[in-house]
Amino acid sequence: MAGARIRRVVVRRRTLRYALPANFARRLEGQAVRAVERRAKYLLVQLSSGDRLLMHLGMSGSFRVTRSSRGDASSRRYYHDTSRADTHDHVDFEMSNGTTIVFNDPRRFGFMRLLTTDEHATHVALTRLGPEPLADTFDAAALATRLARRRTTLKSALSDQQVVAGLGNIYVVEALHRARLSPKRLASTLVTPSGQPRPAVFDLVQAIRDVLTEAVRRQYRTGADNPFRVYDREGERCLRRGCPGRIRRITQAGRSTYYCPVCQR
Repeated sequence: MAGARIRRVVVRRRTLRYALPANFARRLEGQAVRAVERRAKYLLVQLSSGDRLLMHLGMSGSFRVTRSSRGDASSRRYYHDTSRADTHDHVDFEMSNGTTIVFNDPRRFGFMRLLTTDEHATHVALTRLGPEPLADTFDAAALATRLARRRTTLKSALSDQQVVAGLGNIYVVEALHRARLSPKRLASTLVTPSGQPRPAVFDLVQAIRDVLTEAVRRQYRTGADNPFRVYDREGERCLRRGCPGRIRRITQAGRSTYYCPVCQR
């Protein structure tokens, strides 16, 4: 999308998680895409009008990118054709470079909103987000500041988007295992009374960085060949070398947590 113009928008269903505005297609058509960015779990498309298209995939959303025969050479570099399920195709973006980006979402938990410049600066979904876990601003001091005085479990704190932006359930439990930290531990215990990070916070920051970097590199998916250390491995032996523990599953804030009770303290 970046660098191309939105030639046509086809809306097949307006009722996603939130209803699309009546002028959705009209505000998008003819606009050039200045940039496509990510903030936490949101995608932000910067438009030449100054508006931003805010998108979220929800639980089951995805984009299918296809290329027409008239697509230019640059569009071919970004050709990705996922499996088709046309009945769940809700919005098409036909681009000037010959690509069509199709938003598919069987459960319709995803959403799209158009934000003006002022709305982007004040939108509650964006202004309350914590630091990006792979950004230079995310370090032990930044995490300690957000964990201090939190009377919640470490798993719940890390799942809060105001603590770390974009860290989901799977990668919270994976990072905690790598850092040898119990998901049931009180978050504030990782911080000294003066607000300084304890050594475990440095390990946790590195574990978060490592697990996300590896996930992006390997394009992890849940499925039959489980690539994770603890997630969805209830009852299995811990994969940490020398650890005799077996993975347990508990429920925290309505989500499944997997951990090793032996090596995670």
